Amino acid sequence: MREHLPTATPNRLVLQKPVVLVGMMGAGKSAVGMALSKRLGVMFRDSDTEIEQAAACSIAEIFARDGETFFRAREAEVIARLLREAPAIISTGGGAYLRPETRALISGQGAAVWLRADVELLWSRVKHKDTRPLLRTDDPKQTLTDLLAARTPSYELADLVAECHPEYSIEAMVDVVVDVLIGAGILTETTE
Repeated sequence: MREHLPTATPNRLVLQKPVVLVGMMGAGKSAVGMALSKRLGVMFRDSDTEIEQAAACSIAEIFARDGETFFRAREAEVIARLLREAPAIISTGGGAYLRPETRALISGQGAAVWLRADVELLWSRVKHKDTRPLLRTDDPKQTLTDLLAARTPSYELADLVAECHPEYSIEAMVDVVVDVLIGAGILTETTE
């Protein structure tokens, strides 16, 4: 007669506070964010999408009509609102984390995770897209390189870092972020 062993109780990961993905265009903030939220069973929010919905126009139109200062102030307001909602995964635009007030807000109410990628990886992901207004220059790769150099000091202030590699699938990057969040105590395991 076979003995029946008790089945293991599955562990569930619980998000303790909002996680805000920051980094350059092409780092995978939206793709990784959506997959991470699905794995954890929490909401995914994209600050750029939220801004466009609230303004009923595109970010490029807001920039053209009202300027970057106006846009960054509205962006901070939207991020503040998203942080007040239930713990979620929030993806931000590449420039959101540059503003000191926004960085303080994110770190005060959530945790910023920098998806760190080198310029070659970023370029491989954005070079065929025409949806990046900042790269509409005579030398878009150099523009991307310059943007990364200028923004890196701000990104380095993020609470946590998840390294991106060209061979990583979206799911592999989710694994990296989950490990970083568990290590920081932002994701905890409970039994159901």
